[in-house]
Amino acid sequence: MVREFHLTPTLTGVVASAIMVGTIIGNLLGGWLTDKYGRYSVFMADMLFFVVSAIAAGLAPNVWVLIGARFLMGIGVGVDLPVAMAYLAEFSKFTGKANKASRVASWCPMWYAASTVCFLLIFGLYFLLPPQHIDWLWRASLLFGAVPALLIIAVRSRFMNESPLWAANQGDLNGAVRILKKSYGIEAHNALPEEVQSVQKPPKVSYRELFKAPYRQRTLVSSVMNVCVSFEYTAIAFFLPSILAQFLGAGVFETISASLGLNALFALTGGLLGMRLAWKFASRHVAIAGFALQFIALTILAITGHPTSTIAIVVAILMLGLWLFAEGFGPGAQIMVYPSLSYPTHIRATGVGFSRALSGIGSALALFILPILQAKFGTNMFWFVALSAALPIIFLLIIRFEPTAHDIDFEPGV
Repeated sequence: MVREFHLTPTLTGVVASAIMVGTIIGNLLGGWLTDKYGRYSVFMADMLFFVVSAIAAGLAPNVWVLIGARFLMGIGVGVDLPVAMAYLAEFSKFTGKANKASRVASWCPMWYAASTVCFLLIFGLYFLLPPQHIDWLWRASLLFGAVPALLIIAVRSRFMNESPLWAANQGDLNGAVRILKKSYGIEAHNALPEEVQSVQKPPKVSYRELFKAPYRQRTLVSSVMNVCVSFEYTAIAFFLPSILAQFLGAGVFETISASLGLNALFALTGGLLGMRLAWKFASRHVAIAGFALQFIALTILAITGHPTSTIAIVVAILMLGLWLFAEGFGPGAQIMVYPSLSYPTHIRATGVGFSRALSGIGSALALFILPILQAKFGTNMFWFVALSAALPIIFLLIIRFEPTAHDIDFEPGV
């Protein structure tokens, strides 16, 4: 992109950050729209965002179209997570295997699996494209992003329905009955008299609801977790190639291979373990354990500094692996479990969207601050990143709410 569009460093930064800005806006807008107008309609609109933005970015004739397309893609990404988490939480049982917590936590290993597939896809396109058209590699990669969304749109009528919980919350009990019949084969019936149904009003959807009792403390701890996790993730996962190259002296091939290996061996494995832990143990305990392991790994990386001996290099790589493993089973999974299971149906997506918007702000902050810290402190920057692993532990110890203790949709008054 830089070569083709003759990008200045400033324009390169704008291209890179456009998707992040769109994601933050999409999180806030998508969460509210999902609770206001339903999961199904917003999800389908979201898929169209992916198709249009991917094609526009892949065929962009100039940098301004590319920036606009990446901004739209960011909106799609932002809208996607609140509606997806609402679906997973509301189409899952509360207890046992494959329960709500486990289904929501599955987003983490799927994230790492998708990342690995993307790397493999780019490698495949690299060998398939003729040498004279290798400059189309970035375009082909972006264009391919429309394929999964098109597949979902094609099969939506067979596999997708509106959430019966959302329909019931809106007062559409007959609609909820139809969805239960179609999705689960449950022969439910509407026992509420028609005159009572006619006066029912849909619950209010507002971000202010997140800061009212009893949700205020849940919003606080979820917000702290999302900001800190995104800051950490950007520091380690996003800058992983830079860390391997600068701090460990790895070459290009070694950097790419190590990045893929660490993600596949540690992050994906941790994510799969997180799904199992999510239905067996309290989310709060799993999150604390994950943050604690990350703090240990980051502290050892800070102490190790620029490793010179073989043993020190091995230790540094293992600590990066430990951080990724802990991210997969702990914080990475729980940043979705907490907001998804802390709020009832009528503000669930709003809560997820708000948390993810703060996550985007944490990532943007890391992208701005970390290069400065890295330039000034070198490997000592890991001390600063370690603080973002320690801070959520303090909040989790003080605010003892457990999202998996009981089903939020059956709380009194909900």
